[in-house]
Amino acid sequence: MNRKPPNPRHRAAPRRNSNGASVKRRQKIKTPPVLFDRTQRLFKQIGGMIDGTFLTYWTSEFGSICGNDVQAMYEALRVVPPSDRIVLFVKSDGGDGQSSLRLIHLLRERVSRLTVLVPLECASAATMLALGADEIQMGPLAFLTPIDTSIEHQLGPVDPRNETAFVGQDELQRVLNLWKSHAPDAAGVNPFQELYRYLHPLVVGAVDRATSLSIRLCTEILLYHLDSRTEAERVAQALNSQYPAHEYPITPREARTLGLNVVPLDARLNDTLLELNHLYSEMGQRAVTDHDEFNYHNNEIVNIIEGPGVQLYFQNDKDWHYRKEERRWDSLNVESCWYKCVAKNGRMKRSRIYMS
Repeated sequence: MNRKPPNPRHRAAPRRNSNGASVKRRQKIKTPPVLFDRTQRLFKQIGGMIDGTFLTYWTSEFGSICGNDVQAMYEALRVVPPSDRIVLFVKSDGGDGQSSLRLIHLLRERVSRLTVLVPLECASAATMLALGADEIQMGPLAFLTPIDTSIEHQLGPVDPRNETAFVGQDELQRVLNLWKSHAPDAAGVNPFQELYRYLHPLVVGAVDRATSLSIRLCTEILLYHLDSRTEAERVAQALNSQYPAHEYPITPREARTLGLNVVPLDARLNDTLLELNHLYSEMGQRAVTDHDEFNYHNNEIVNIIEGPGVQLYFQNDKDWHYRKEERRWDSLNVESCWYKCVAKNGRMKRSRIYMS
């Protein structure tokens, strides 16, 4: 039976407080789904395809590898059964390279052999993480990336959105190379003097320092399984300086030419990992509640670490307010934190984990 549309003249009476003033109804905040039961079912399937303890490390396009992830991984390792080998599924666009080193150290303290599964992107700092594995298994959609560094600096340039722009070593070096090749007769002119008109000298120094740090991190990560420091430094230098773009996709074939131990990922395992990624992507969808044109609330799962019987995820939970006079968004009422899910008596038990 078709229902008639409500008569606009017969609306519900507005809510009022004890003084008779109208009260605005509280808008229900949207939240992302937590699919612990479904992901754990896939864990059981994957457990029968591999030799070792299966773990996942997944970040959304709005998440990144960061320091708190190391503590979250430690919490997961406390729950999973001990094993001599960890098989780690990594999907990430990158983040903090120093955290990658700490993660490798944590995992290597736990097991003697580490295998990384890469069905999709494993970029930037995630590539650093993969370098710490004895073996990298890559699927047909998988790629690594260079690990050259770009940084934001307080004295750096500002983009049209009034935000600090990133500056990278490769960009600076290319400017200097172009200067030398196209102005060889510019005697007495120092290219740095011209460059400093647009870029503060401290920014140039900070970029060079960040590049040195990236090379050192890669070298130390590789030495967890390589015996030759010379070979580790060669691979680190190549990934930091031999590619024309930070987003350049290093395919399995090219990764092998670099000297990495890359083997094909089993087709059935690859498809199951892609199915798991679909579930994580559903969990990682942005749950935005709009209040008005200048205010909204964002609930979003950005990082997921999971093992048999345990799942940890970081959820952004905050209000955003746009300051027109400053042309920028400010976060308010931040309640973002890590959550831990475990199976207890056949049901999911979830708790907050506070880290600092």
